[in-house]
Amino acid sequence: MKNRFLKYFFVSITLAVFTWSCEKTTSEPTPQAVTLVSSALVKEYSKDQLIASLGAQGQAFALFIQGGVKQYKLVYKTKNTDGTEIQASGALVVPVISNRTAAYPLVSYQHGTIFNDKDAPSYFTSDGEGSLVSLVATLGYIVAAPDYIGYGASNNLPHPYEHREGLATASLDMLRAAKEFIAKEKINWNNNLFLGGYSEGGFATLALQKKIEEETTNEFNLKASSCGAGAYNKTLSFKTIASTTTDGNPGYNASYIWVLLTYDRIYKLNRPLTSYFIEPYASQIQKDKQNANISVSFNTILTDALKQSLANGSDTALMNAVKDNDIFDWKPKTPTQLVHGTADTYVPFFNSQTAYDAMLKKGATNVKLIGINNGTHSSSVESFLTSTISFFASYQ
Repeated sequence: MKNRFLKYFFVSITLAVFTWSCEKTTSEPTPQAVTLVSSALVKEYSKDQLIASLGAQGQAFALFIQGGVKQYKLVYKTKNTDGTEIQASGALVVPVISNRTAAYPLVSYQHGTIFNDKDAPSYFTSDGEGSLVSLVATLGYIVAAPDYIGYGASNNLPHPYEHREGLATASLDMLRAAKEFIAKEKINWNNNLFLGGYSEGGFATLALQKKIEEETTNEFNLKASSCGAGAYNKTLSFKTIASTTTDGNPGYNASYIWVLLTYDRIYKLNRPLTSYFIEPYASQIQKDKQNANISVSFNTILTDALKQSLANGSDTALMNAVKDNDIFDWKPKTPTQLVHGTADTYVPFFNSQTAYDAMLKKGATNVKLIGINNGTHSSSVESFLTSTISFFASYQ
């Protein structure tokens, strides 16, 4: 899956027109409070070294790689979901492209669901998120990629899976740290910012965009945001998976379990698992948490009481927790595209459709919905990447 994901990314760049040479650097925004704790150069690759390090994958993408990269791990201050100050980390990759004088734009890449800490961007493992981040940078972007809370420097903490504020805060503070690092190292940035992510990364991207637009002023020159297959309408998502038959994909079930466990913890519901799941699944989840391998329709492992309360909204505490993570019903200022497969059985298409409808109803004029006809969660990645590259290029 990773190789196919990368392959389609680089094939897609042939469809876009890049206009970096026409960019002008804007004035530097007002400096913000220091968030960067430390930075470390993990590895520096020339173009040939990067291709060699990627093996067969590098040879396949050699024609698209414009230069080398410098890979950095940033550690920065942020806040956990309980408000306590912690240190988190992320990857920052700077392109090194010879004979280029134009300033680089910055892309904030929010990664999708990962179950292994070593897949987080800042580890730069060959099959982890860091390899994708590095390859994106060779197209002429500075790329910032938060590990999120729960990975990298904060891997002793639980990851706030699909938690709007937890993902957005860690991602925004990573951008602040990246901005400080760029200024300190005098990296040639044009002050433009783009946001992108798929799946959990799509949800995190839209949450980050909303936070930037509503809670910051002149910190960032946000140009465009591309969100792929995110579960933006959490309320409808919860009701749907609790009342309909799913295909029993154990990976999908693990994600649904993870969301429920996360909200139970963060919103201090602190309920026994038997209030959510029937046996023997409750005991299995107690033991393995989100790593439980369960391959039946998700609604069949839920208690009747939970299904009923989700259907009629009688469980006020749980429904309020779920609703707090809805991010579909607001008016974006930034040009935004929502990309989603119409046959996605993991994160249903209605998440993007209801977001698009709600945004238009609130008066948004710069939002577009791209529905991938018969696209599944995995097969729609190609179209998401192709459209994202073209979309970003149109706002240069």
